[in-house]
Amino acid sequence: MSEATMTTTCEIARLGLRGDGVTPEGVVVPGALPGETVRVAPEEGTRPPRARLDAVLAPSPDRIAPFCPYFGTCGGCAIQHLAPAPYAAWKRDLVVGALARVGIEAPVGPLLDAHGTGRRRITLHVRASDGGPQAGFMAARSHALVPIDHCPITEAALHRAPEIARRVSRPLGGGGGKPLDVQVTATAGGLDVDIRGHGPASDRARQALVLIAGELDLARLSLHGEVLIVRRPPEIPAGRSRLVPPSGGFLQATQEGEATLARLVVEGVGKAKRVVDLFSGAGAFSLALAEAHTVHAVEGEDGALKALDRAFRETGGLRTVTTERRDLFRRPLLAPELDRYDAVVFDPPRAGAEAQSARIAESKVPVVVGVSCDAGSFARDAALLVHGGYRLETVTPVDQFRHSPHVEIVGVFKRPGKKR
Repeated sequence: MSEATMTTTCEIARLGLRGDGVTPEGVVVPGALPGETVRVAPEEGTRPPRARLDAVLAPSPDRIAPFCPYFGTCGGCAIQHLAPAPYAAWKRDLVVGALARVGIEAPVGPLLDAHGTGRRRITLHVRASDGGPQAGFMAARSHALVPIDHCPITEAALHRAPEIARRVSRPLGGGGGKPLDVQVTATAGGLDVDIRGHGPASDRARQALVLIAGELDLARLSLHGEVLIVRRPPEIPAGRSRLVPPSGGFLQATQEGEATLARLVVEGVGKAKRVVDLFSGAGAFSLALAEAHTVHAVEGEDGALKALDRAFRETGGLRTVTTERRDLFRRPLLAPELDRYDAVVFDPPRAGAEAQSARIAESKVPVVVGVSCDAGSFARDAALLVHGGYRLETVTPVDQFRHSPHVEIVGVFKRPGKKR
């Protein structure tokens, strides 16, 4: 088949929600930018229709050289090839567009850069190969492994994470019988490693892992969340507190991101005396709020609440922090329970907090601060609050997932006429 029948030339009209170029006809072209003329090879049977970028015939003036040697092969970063100013505008527009689709007009601030020193956590996939275990990321839209030497968007302490993943996989079969996921987190006490995917391990394998933890100078090593050894507490700074999250527990992507979100949350609740922190996790927001507010933290994971309680008790000078274990998806706080508080903070997983938002909308709480890592679910939950009488006063997009289509959002809602 000749090149003329295999490829076609087209113009790129816009960036899609995932950072891919999109033609006027709606064909998705990964790696292309708006305004470019490109040669592409259509992919058969894809929905929406997709095409592989074959060549950029007329590049955009906003195109820059990607800094990572794995970009375009690894499925991690989506958009390293766009200059900073249009990149920031695109990310902000993801939030503006999501709100517009549910009929909300609200003041959306400029994108705040919260990448800081880089991602503090990385999850590597380990697979067996003829030359031994390989560690890396999955290719885009594929289960094929892309082995890496290091990930340049992470903190420097995580640059040896692939080597660590390969080493800890060996006593467990090197990713052969069962592919492994190895999560490595940079903490103040050193690297915290949690291995997933293997299932129960023999005593011999567990003993070998403990020895490897010493050889690699790991702070903590866990298998499916079960701690095998703690050589140093894997502490995470949280305001004035030092938090030790449970193995594999939720953590904001960057230290700068967590600090930025916590600051926006504290500013959002204002002078509220009593605050309820829903989906609190291990309490990064609760601990920041407790500097000046009484806080009740509600979370479904017992390990996270225990970590929060421990950090609170070990930090002097904070206001009272109480905790409650509760599945907020199945049993959201009801309006009479919420009405005890002067402000609500909620930071759910990516799927959002539809059931809890509906109950908040029925409450009389004067101030609500919503945090989300997904523009679509944030907009859906915001629409419930607005329909219930709240006004979305400020929206701040925060970029701690640099080079990805994910954006963190902090929205402040107020009920007109309600003051406490």
